[in-house]
Amino acid sequence: MSHAYTAPLRIRPLAICIFSHQGRILVNAAQDPVTQQTFFRPLGGGIEFGETSAATVTREIREELGLEAVELRLLGTLENLFTYCGAPHHEIVQVYDGAFANRSVYGRQFLEGQESDGAPFRAYWCGQDSFSSATPLYPTGLQELLEAKQLLK
Repeated sequence: MSHAYTAPLRIRPLAICIFSHQGRILVNAAQDPVTQQTFFRPLGGGIEFGETSAATVTREIREELGLEAVELRLLGTLENLFTYCGAPHHEIVQVYDGAFANRSVYGRQFLEGQESDGAPFRAYWCGQDSFSSATPLYPTGLQELLEAKQLLK
């Protein structure tokens, strides 16, 4: 299977939500198939034309987890330049915090989800000690933003 990046280079607008709870955030673990580096990233996705970033978070969480995101508040915007699958990428990321309408999810060790391509995943509640240079939190600058707002412990 080839991991070559064939789409035109462009800046991608994204919206993600951390769902902070008791010093932990909800993240998905992933791995770059080229470098084999494991990393963590909050849930969310691409902002569609005519859709606000908050609406993107609501839609993505409904699609990926089948849950309702409520009480969304914008924490900040990050610009992320990175290499994934051996290709350059550029994102403008709207970072939200929010809550789940179904509060029982906070007691679960992980949440079962499904990517837009149908691939299953598990999202985990992680604290600051889960992230390191070996297993970073992306997008770049997110950990510092959350620490400054005292949302990650």
